[in-house]
Amino acid sequence: MKDDAISRSVRNYNLFGEASDLPDVVHCETIEERSLLHDWEFEPHRHSRLHQLLLVERGTGKADLDGDRLELSNGTFLNIPRGTVHGFRFTPGTSGFVLSVASEALDHMLENSEWLHQVLAQPSRLSATTAMNETMHAIFAEYAGREFARAQILRSLCGALFGLTARLLSESGAGPQTAETHPILERFEELLELHFSDRWTVSDYARELAVTPTHLTRIVRQAAGKPATRLIEERLVQEARRHLVYTNLPVSTVAYSLGFADPAYFSRVFRRATGYSPAGFRDRIAEAKYAAPLEQFRF
Repeated sequence: MKDDAISRSVRNYNLFGEASDLPDVVHCETIEERSLLHDWEFEPHRHSRLHQLLLVERGTGKADLDGDRLELSNGTFLNIPRGTVHGFRFTPGTSGFVLSVASEALDHMLENSEWLHQVLAQPSRLSATTAMNETMHAIFAEYAGREFARAQILRSLCGALFGLTARLLSESGAGPQTAETHPILERFEELLELHFSDRWTVSDYARELAVTPTHLTRIVRQAAGKPATRLIEERLVQEARRHLVYTNLPVSTVAYSLGFADPAYFSRVFRRATGYSPAGFRDRIAEAKYAAPLEQFRF
């Protein structure tokens, strides 16, 4: 049984109707609009159903993006996939935009055959191009209006901005290099998000997908360049890193929450994946030298 403390440790914000149906096609607001309500600081949190794009036009600040401490400056563009832990501390007066799109809506905007979902799944800091800047402005202007065909235009503009983001990410080497995806891999990745902490095996996923474990392993290896077992382990380790960075929960509690019956085995899996024990990883984060100490780095 998972510890309830885990679910409370990293805040999961439901914004803009995320808990039910999104009340609008997308949501676009200025950085200033929400920052004024929070004294320009946002503690680390995540959204289970929202993919966000953030553009800093003018100003500075700091961001926490899944454990990476990033400097924000003029032209910074952040890609924040759903589930990514993120927090901010903006310098007062910083201007820019935040675009939020429900994952269901994003699915309809992206072309499956181009691996856009996989590329955009990488939390990243980029430098906004002129086209990205102009498209974000166009989205904000259209969002504020109520003219005919508003929903259609917003979907098209958002699709273009996510496409431009994916292109820039791809040029930087993010995501798979193959030109084709496979529906079974896509469904496997969806199931992985739902069941990684249940410690499902390849056989469990294969059974849900109505294929043999051998067939699933072959598809995943061909499409993703690594076996299904590796993807399962990587997702577990990613979640473990988040809890070790953002909470003070004992390593044993983190292990149990991720479905490990033996904390010692969890530590071996974590060390194999990262080169550090869970306690050593947490110490490394605490000792890291940032512009502000970790305990003071509130967003």
